[in-house]
Amino acid sequence: MDELEIDAVAEVELDDPVLVEGLPGVGHVGSLAVEHLLEELEGDSTLVRRVYSQEFPPQVSVEDGVAELTCAEIHAVSVPDGRDLLLLTGDHQAQTNDGHYVLTDAFLDIAEEFGAEEVYALGGVPTGELIDEYAVVGAVSDESLLEALEDAGVEFREDEPAGGIVGVSGLLLGLGQRRSFDAACLMGETSGYLVDPKSARAVLEVLEETLGFDLEYESLDERADEMEEVIGKIQEMEQQQQQQQMPTDDDLRYIG
Repeated sequence: MDELEIDAVAEVELDDPVLVEGLPGVGHVGSLAVEHLLEELEGDSTLVRRVYSQEFPPQVSVEDGVAELTCAEIHAVSVPDGRDLLLLTGDHQAQTNDGHYVLTDAFLDIAEEFGAEEVYALGGVPTGELIDEYAVVGAVSDESLLEALEDAGVEFREDEPAGGIVGVSGLLLGLGQRRSFDAACLMGETSGYLVDPKSARAVLEVLEETLGFDLEYESLDERADEMEEVIGKIQEMEQQQQQQQMPTDDDLRYIG
């Protein structure tokens, strides 16, 4: 196998498409968001490309006993009354710095092939603590893109995210700008500790308003409820540990 191989699975005609990336990252926000898009728009989607690379981990996925080499996939989606989409998803990112560049260039090549000139990278930005209100933090490849996203509720904060944006999401902005793409990264705030469906929904709601389509969120909300139960149990355990560590009256007698 070559370092990079792209399988052309199908060819479709798209109307002013937008590339939307959702590979694994903090809180799995981006991957959850794109998986939900595929689930909701399944009837209008077509798998068009598979991208194989030696930069992915050396493993296969197994479903019903059948193995398939790790890859990234791009689905074309015709959206009624909205912009058509190219949805990029997969189970892994590259394992090396060079690999991130190689794969990002390949994804942008495919976007160009289908006539896309606009890119949205979806991901999470960690807060380090559990949160109730989910803001969406943004970054763009050009100042001209700020206003429309601000109108959609995206926050642009000085020096955030700290340390910049790494991986494919960051390179889609950097390399995209050099290749004349209009590129934006939408990052939902998330604790960073757990898979975060609520953060994914916050990002999707911005994307809905920006690109002009409508989604249902029942399945994503169900996953959020499941995570709330997990969070509740974690908080209970933390409280129990704190109580066990508190000094008793007997302990206090010996404190001078």
